[in-house]
Amino acid sequence: MKKIRQALISVSNKNKLEKILKILKKFKIKIISSGGTFNQIKKLGYETKEISKFTNSSEILEGRVKTLHPKVHAGILNKRNNKNHKKQMRLFKYENIDLVIVNFYPFEKTLAKTKNSKTIIENIDIGGPTLARAAAKNFNDVTVITNIEQYNELVDELWKNKGSTSLLFRQKLSEEAFSLTAYYDSTITNFFTKKRKNYFPKRKLVYGNLIEKLRYGENPHQEAAIYSYEKSLDIIQLHGKKLSYNNYNDLYSALNISKTLPKNLGTVIVKHGNPCGVSIHNDKVKSFKNALACDPVSAFGGIISCNYKIDKKLALELNKLFFEIIIANGYDKSAIKILKEKKNVRLIDATNLKIKNFYEFISNFNSFMFQSSNNKIFTKSDVKIVSKRKPNKQILNNLIFAFNVCRNVKSNAIVLSKNNTTVGIGSGQPSRIDSCRIAINKMNKFQNLNKNDEIVAASDAFFPFIDGIEKLIQSGVSAIIQPSGSIRDKEIIKFANQTNTILVFSNTRHFKH
Repeated sequence: MKKIRQALISVSNKNKLEKILKILKKFKIKIISSGGTFNQIKKLGYETKEISKFTNSSEILEGRVKTLHPKVHAGILNKRNNKNHKKQMRLFKYENIDLVIVNFYPFEKTLAKTKNSKTIIENIDIGGPTLARAAAKNFNDVTVITNIEQYNELVDELWKNKGSTSLLFRQKLSEEAFSLTAYYDSTITNFFTKKRKNYFPKRKLVYGNLIEKLRYGENPHQEAAIYSYEKSLDIIQLHGKKLSYNNYNDLYSALNISKTLPKNLGTVIVKHGNPCGVSIHNDKVKSFKNALACDPVSAFGGIISCNYKIDKKLALELNKLFFEIIIANGYDKSAIKILKEKKNVRLIDATNLKIKNFYEFISNFNSFMFQSSNNKIFTKSDVKIVSKRKPNKQILNNLIFAFNVCRNVKSNAIVLSKNNTTVGIGSGQPSRIDSCRIAINKMNKFQNLNKNDEIVAASDAFFPFIDGIEKLIQSGVSAIIQPSGSIRDKEIIKFANQTNTILVFSNTRHFKH
């Protein structure tokens, strides 16, 4: 146990300060404070000594230097049981500081509020993290509080131990302090790398806030948690059981597609990270039924993401089937009431989630790969018509729709589509022609097509040989979109022209592993 006799308080966030002041007064703990904290403590009616009086050195440089002083840091860092340290403390007439309560300038909040570089720079805290690191290093003798949420813990600890703290308690707070300073520095580093557009610096810092610990990972023997760069996720769970690791994977896979569809249009059904049905239609119920018809067997127990608000009529349809998760841009009150009849279904409001340029990474064997996201919104300017036969507006839009879905399907990926609705999806095969076969088989199994239907196909990468395209054309496909770049592109174009097939090349490839 270590008795606390003197505390240093320097906080940017002054909420709940009185909770701490009461307990410090109870155990006759002296208080040193700085600037605005000093004024607030006095205002609340408690005794405190201003930092400038303690150090006999005025705050300078508009408050940039106030706690950065040998008397302060010696008071924190000296080893209480070290004879040499004791001797030096007596020589310089320095006093021990046993408790440091500090929180940092709100750098992240400042970034969210302004793009003014001068304001942002002035909200980089120097003194606060320095105090926290010093106290955390000397946890054997010093207690450090870096978060308002720790106030209750400190109060309980001091009551329980009559003004002292245990080593175990100080070690825990030390870990949390170093974690916070590392996080804080990471956000600052990220600001500078973004400013310079240096997305791949020599040292890559990945940081995040714990959202929640998950029951387990992909499998029950694996541990898992979800973190966010923000303090919370941009999605809100309105109902149902907690989300699992696999739920989050599928949820974001579905949102990656639905958020790239036209505003207030589009239904996506996902199973095990792959779409099994996607449709754009003005009629919400029709959109859902079209997406479901692509592969109703795989859709069972899947996740549905609606890029619009769910109304009562659609809710009644959704309740007829089993979905793990339903995602929407809001719900009518009547829809919520209907969907909540199923106790375990998770209802997610993704209204606030927007498509952004973000980065993703994958980690293996103590290394990780980092890349920019693949969420570009496709337009006609991103493709080139290379066949003699030209698509009309409807077919071209259908091709772009299929290609957009295709880039979210595990490679090798083939998507068949009719009227902005998927009718067959082949995914995750080592051979592209095998993906063609799967997509065709799905289409033949679940669709009632006639000869006049315009079926289009999208491939996430180029066809290396004509066998894949030949297979698609034989199944009734009349238009194909694929990335260019093969040494056999000319052969593919020639074959398309020989079979009177529309062929469109994309400027970009879209593998998804």
